[in-house]
Amino acid sequence: MEKGKRLYEGKAKILFETNDPDLLIQRFKDDATAFDGIKKGTIIGKGIANNTISAYLFELLAKDGIKSHFEKKLSDIEMVIKNVEIIPVEVVIRNVSTGSLCKRYGIKEGIAFKKPIVEFYYKDDALHDPLMNEDHIFGLEIAGTEEIAEMRQQALKINEILQRFFNSIDVTLIDLKLEFGRFKGKVLLADEISPDTCRFWEKGTNRKLDKDRFRHDLGDVEKTYKEMMKRIVGD
Repeated sequence: MEKGKRLYEGKAKILFETNDPDLLIQRFKDDATAFDGIKKGTIIGKGIANNTISAYLFELLAKDGIKSHFEKKLSDIEMVIKNVEIIPVEVVIRNVSTGSLCKRYGIKEGIAFKKPIVEFYYKDDALHDPLMNEDHIFGLEIAGTEEIAEMRQQALKINEILQRFFNSIDVTLIDLKLEFGRFKGKVLLADEISPDTCRFWEKGTNRKLDKDRFRHDLGDVEKTYKEMMKRIVGD
């Protein structure tokens, strides 16, 4: 496979075209941002950790019937992915209260919900990714009713599968952000699944094992990414 020109560079990843129009190469960066890009930094080894973790979890989900853009891991920091058309909606599944939800509703951190809360956000940095509902998504012609239902259904199934997995390694999956894309008439899971897009707490201690360590200056950021990679994929 031949790597072509750079198509896109975001805050955490770079996309390259290949000699196959259906496939791209996705490279993970060590760059880190928070609070809509206000806070910026570098987490050495983050690209390796997020690529390795995402590849492992995409393969894990595939065993349970979840189809994604993932094709194969290409190197420590790169994977081959399907050239999906990203639907500009972030689907957030919350299992335990934390972050913006606590601020929005004035509730304390750490409330375990009786069932997961599903939220949708419009993927637009300039607008600070505003919260939206299913009527907004349909009314603004971002996605059709069947696609919206498919994203919601897949997100809940992904959350259920990942909760089981993380429970097995003594980690609580607090919440996760998912993105989806269109590929040949199907809606596929896309983007990444990593400490950048999920919140993980260690069982028993509630020690944060994700990007919150960078957001809130909790220390041991690089060490934590390496720890999560080891916990998930083993030695």
